[in-house]
Amino acid sequence: MSKFEFEKGKMVPYPSRAIVPDRDVNETPALECIHLGIEFGGLKAVDDFNLTIGKTEIAGLIGPNGAGKTTVFNLLTKVYQPTNGTILLNGQDTSGKTVSQVNRMGIARTFQNIRLFSSMTVEDNVKVGLHNQEKYTGLEGVLRLPSYWKHEKQAHERAMELLSIFDMEKHANDQAGSLPYGAQRRLEIVRALATNPSLLLLDEPAAGMNPSETAELMENIVKIRDTFGIAIMLIEHDMSLVMNICEGICVLSFGKVIAKGTAEEIQNNETVIEAYLGKKKEA
Repeated sequence: MSKFEFEKGKMVPYPSRAIVPDRDVNETPALECIHLGIEFGGLKAVDDFNLTIGKTEIAGLIGPNGAGKTTVFNLLTKVYQPTNGTILLNGQDTSGKTVSQVNRMGIARTFQNIRLFSSMTVEDNVKVGLHNQEKYTGLEGVLRLPSYWKHEKQAHERAMELLSIFDMEKHANDQAGSLPYGAQRRLEIVRALATNPSLLLLDEPAAGMNPSETAELMENIVKIRDTFGIAIMLIEHDMSLVMNICEGICVLSFGKVIAKGTAEEIQNNETVIEAYLGKKKEA
């Protein structure tokens, strides 16, 4: 893999019996899921999901294929409305909120399958993420009044600043669809950051990346957390990445949480091992 080393926070008990990094224990959690669940035609896709993520925690959500991980992300971002349970984002209830409303509250995500505007430039893709920070009216935009140009200048500067996180500012005028796969993945993360989130959800960010790209991704995830002071939650099948970078890990199987803990605790959990590898046959 790589020699990348990340100093993780010590996980300590939180009042709700969850664990969060010690640096976050006196802060309102970025996310609290309480008895969260959803049914599709009577089938419980996610059942009694409980999770707390500290204000600046890097957390992992793992599990076998079909465990319900992406469904959880869809619940958090309001692509699906939960059948039951509560989602608190920075202590605020997101019940009844739409996708755009919950985004403005501070949650952003990337997807398993890259969803960029391929024919638009790299910079314009990032500017799309800045839409919720527009400071001019539609009329001012149509008439190209000074307020419009002032905002456009600020948007350009912000987009270039965000692109510089991944050393991508030199590609600002390139067509997004022309970028290599790994660069498109990074651009999608930059666009999500442009919405100014307090919780960033990454759905398989290392998918399709080679080992050196994955090592660079790990470094950049930590850099993003430290630069923006936000929480990051990722779904990932690359266990080396998850165990190296995630402070708290939640394991799903058939829509239910089967384990929560630190990387060391998860690696040695027999229930988790069984979920991934199957139950050993008795001799």
